Amino acid sequence: MNTTIIDLSLWDLLTVYSLLLMSIGLAHLLKAGQSKDLFWSGLRMFVQLLVVGYVLHLIFALKTALPVLLILIVMIGFAVQTIGARVKTKMPHFYRVVGTAILFGCGGMTFFFCTLVIGLEPWYDPRYLIPLSGMIIGNSMTGASLAVERLAAEFHERRDEIETALCLGGSIQAVSEPAVSSAFRAALIPSVNAMAAMGLVFLPGMMTGQILSGTEPLIAVKYQIAIMCVITGSVSLTTFLILRLGYRAYFTPYQSLRED
Repeated sequence: MNTTIIDLSLWDLLTVYSLLLMSIGLAHLLKAGQSKDLFWSGLRMFVQLLVVGYVLHLIFALKTALPVLLILIVMIGFAVQTIGARVKTKMPHFYRVVGTAILFGCGGMTFFFCTLVIGLEPWYDPRYLIPLSGMIIGNSMTGASLAVERLAAEFHERRDEIETALCLGGSIQAVSEPAVSSAFRAALIPSVNAMAAMGLVFLPGMMTGQILSGTEPLIAVKYQIAIMCVITGSVSLTTFLILRLGYRAYFTPYQSLRED
């Protein structure tokens, strides 16, 4: 197989950015109110990815674990902040709950994949660890956002039902179970849909990138299957931790729902 990678020139990037300008024009034409959001998001993407590219170039040349771990911590921090910006109704102790869940959920799945499946040597090899962590954390962010939003909505909609059940002697865990189950289902919907459509409807980004870089298609397929299993596991574990740590925060020490 030809492993020559076709580079993109500055003119090529400007050409594809014309599609972003087209999107901005359509949003303006339809008065959707997203023209500025599209413009600034596209500009941020360009600057952020350019900076990340230079940083990764330097990190890949290092032979110590500390810089890699610091980058992973920064990634988790930004992920928590991004989820906080997306979610309109935050649970009590939101940042502590979500930060803990992402640290152990995404971190645990990344460690499992890199050490037990791939067998990285050394375990902190940034060329594998950082991109894989980014995919796992990025996909788990979507599940976490959906779980937090759905849990808040469930407690709001079921408030009378929950308070009645508590008055009749129900435990906090028992009366919260329907809300927690509904939030967990909502968080897994994107992963379920992605796995169901993968291969027939679309070729995922990781697999496409590997094929374009010259990797044999079957090797790319095996990596894609593996990473999707890890991503689904990460979404499940992260969401489970958020819901288990978070649902109790909606109740007072006196076994009643918080007024706020």
